[in-house]
Amino acid sequence: MAKKHARIQRLMSQLVCSIGGDYCALLGNFSPIFVQSSLGLLDFTEEHHSTLPSSLSAAVSMLLSLRRATAHRRTTVPTLSPHLLHSTLSLSSSNPIQQTPISPLDKPQLKTLVLCQYHHEKFSNLLQNVVASPSVLLTACHNLKPLQTHNATRPNTLDPLTLNWVEETATQLSNDRFDIESCCVAVGHSGKRGESLVLPNLKLKVVIEAIRIVLEVIYDDRFATFAYGGRVGMGRHTAIRYLKNYVENPSWWFTVSFDRHRLEFNHVEKLCSIMEEKIGDEMLIGVIKRLFKSEVVRIELGGCYLGRGFPQESALSSILINIYFIGFDKEIQELRLRTNWENPKFESNELETMSSNVFYKPLKIHVVRYLDEILLVTSGTKMLTMDLKRRVIEFLENTLELRVDRVKTAIHSAITEKVNYLGMELQAVPPSVLRPPMSEKAIRARKKYLRQKEVRALELRNARETNRKKLGLKLMGHVFKKLKQSNGFKFDFHIENEVRQIFRTWADETMHEFLGSLDERWSWHRELSAGDFLSLRRIRDQLPQELVESYDKFQEQVDKYLKPVKARNALEEEERRIEEEEERRYAERTVDDLTKLCIKVAAPTELVRKAVKLAGFTNHMGRPRPISLLMALEDSDIIKWYAGVGRRWLDFFCCCHNFKMVKTCVTYHLRFSCILTLAEKHEATKLEAIRHYTKDLKVSDVNGNEEVHFPSEREIKMMGDNNLSDPKPVDGAITMALIRLASDEPSHHCVAHFCDRTDTIVYRIRLLQKDLNLNPLDEKKWVSGMGTIHANLNRKCLPMCYDHLSALQMGKITLQDIDCTSFVDVD
Repeated sequence: MAKKHARIQRLMSQLVCSIGGDYCALLGNFSPIFVQSSLGLLDFTEEHHSTLPSSLSAAVSMLLSLRRATAHRRTTVPTLSPHLLHSTLSLSSSNPIQQTPISPLDKPQLKTLVLCQYHHEKFSNLLQNVVASPSVLLTACHNLKPLQTHNATRPNTLDPLTLNWVEETATQLSNDRFDIESCCVAVGHSGKRGESLVLPNLKLKVVIEAIRIVLEVIYDDRFATFAYGGRVGMGRHTAIRYLKNYVENPSWWFTVSFDRHRLEFNHVEKLCSIMEEKIGDEMLIGVIKRLFKSEVVRIELGGCYLGRGFPQESALSSILINIYFIGFDKEIQELRLRTNWENPKFESNELETMSSNVFYKPLKIHVVRYLDEILLVTSGTKMLTMDLKRRVIEFLENTLELRVDRVKTAIHSAITEKVNYLGMELQAVPPSVLRPPMSEKAIRARKKYLRQKEVRALELRNARETNRKKLGLKLMGHVFKKLKQSNGFKFDFHIENEVRQIFRTWADETMHEFLGSLDERWSWHRELSAGDFLSLRRIRDQLPQELVESYDKFQEQVDKYLKPVKARNALEEEERRIEEEEERRYAERTVDDLTKLCIKVAAPTELVRKAVKLAGFTNHMGRPRPISLLMALEDSDIIKWYAGVGRRWLDFFCCCHNFKMVKTCVTYHLRFSCILTLAEKHEATKLEAIRHYTKDLKVSDVNGNEEVHFPSEREIKMMGDNNLSDPKPVDGAITMALIRLASDEPSHHCVAHFCDRTDTIVYRIRLLQKDLNLNPLDEKKWVSGMGTIHANLNRKCLPMCYDHLSALQMGKITLQDIDCTSFVDVD
């Protein structure tokens, strides 16, 4: 208690010395962390006022009375310093707060702002004090800005119209006067039938993004470790990497499949009740309910559009799904902890004391959830897996009131059956399948390569020695010629040191190569020591003693420098060590293959071939063919469309074991389909198109500079399992094409978020399912699991600038990064 009193006294003395007439202005002079600590200390001192020393009683009474007096005036004033927040409510005219230009917040500042609203184990006044803050809305604006262009407005300086619009929105939110329904745009179906698609305009998108980043600060640390999707650094590749590296010896697994249904009123009420456990802000909860009621935010489980950048998905959907499944994640986590406690893990030294042939496989439960896609893996018996499945289905149906497809939610053997998850195929295989040893053919090829490398090194060494001899003879001839023509050399500079250094370097290199070759040292030693008549005793006795001694000294030097006994022993020891290491690895590999199972992640070959055929890249025989729909585009737009599909395909499947198949598909099918499309457009042959565009599909821009958008063959060969980002699925790129209108339209603003460019071109959206007259819900004709853009956007016209159009075609941005409500009506 004494330490707390001392801390209170230090803080209160600072507060009392800085009082200038208003409590809110006082708090603006301190850092956010100090403000939060001061408010917490005020709550503490108010509860323990009687226990404080008399020296603090006056200061505490003054501050408490001041806070009570100004409580009714700061309902909309954030409790942070003016350099973090831009107050939309001025205080008394006698002591106004000097307004400063608003600026976006970074993550620490945003986190501090949200944590300041945490009181009594709940977050309160989030909508008025955080979401309605102009700085938070400006941060949301910069999050929605798709990319930087050379002509676009700089990110830190939005135009004054946007700043006024942000301040007006902040005022409406703080006063609970923000009209959500007026910001919703219903996109009707082109036909007579079909439901309308409700999309938010840019203003409502900013508010939704502000709510999302606030919820992310509150809930991101509370999500389970196996919850992926909608989180920073927790994408598809991260989930796949976890399955590949940490899941061992799986026995049974199953995926939870939902019947296709939307979250209705009862689900929204349950979601809000879950959020009310941590958020005590009725206004924020009410805004979320109104978003669901207006259908601008809707979540459809069992569908194929979540997490894919489609316009029918809201940016708020991912984090709301994770919040809705918090109870499920806790239930699974408790079940895993109970299983680990009931099945304790043995240490390695304990297993060694039992027997050297004991292999212990602990009972484990692994869970991976990517939004609404759930995979459960067990290393125990099938009865355990069936009990786990029963508990999971009961919790999802009874507690979360979701409709589970019991037929598709079936248990499969991890060893003999594959399971589709996150658009990829999983199967349990021995480690030798993932990291196979070198085959006999590969070993022979490697030995051949090493021999060729040795031959090339020998040829290079001989050529270098030959060049040295030629150069030495030239130098000697030149010196001899100069000596004959004159009485001596007469130079203004001396080159003796340089020449001596060159010859010394050549000699050192020659001796190093000679001593490094074991065979040459052995051959020279054999020629200098074997069969010499001076080694015979009867001859040595007849020769002079000086000659015999000289011969013995010479032989000692020969044995010392040329007899490679130690080198031979070291070489044999190295060969023996390599053989023992190879035998040890072979033994470990054999034991691992018999006792260990890993997860192999593969791209679904049949689905990829079906998607390639459905999109028109190949014919019924599997050979590349042109796509007639794309012939209305410019050459650069055709290449960019193919490049966007290829790059997204490579990024999505780069973590797969059969990535070579995807590389072949991009390198061969997509590349030559693009070449054939360009050839048919210009009524040329394939060879003429290859000569003009080359195999790398080079195209010239308006300035005549060559650009390469399609990944080159060398670049594709270097790609592999080195990406941990959340890749954008390729199906959205396949199922949509943008066709330029051949009409003179008046200038429009670019539909990309906060793009002020007016040099735009109007493009019409053409969807694959509409041109082929196919129903995406029919799995027999459509690719299972491939998402589709909402049919109401078909044939809608959007004006876009060159930079954002290229980014959309290349897959750098999606339809969520543009304002789909700003389409243009074209007859």
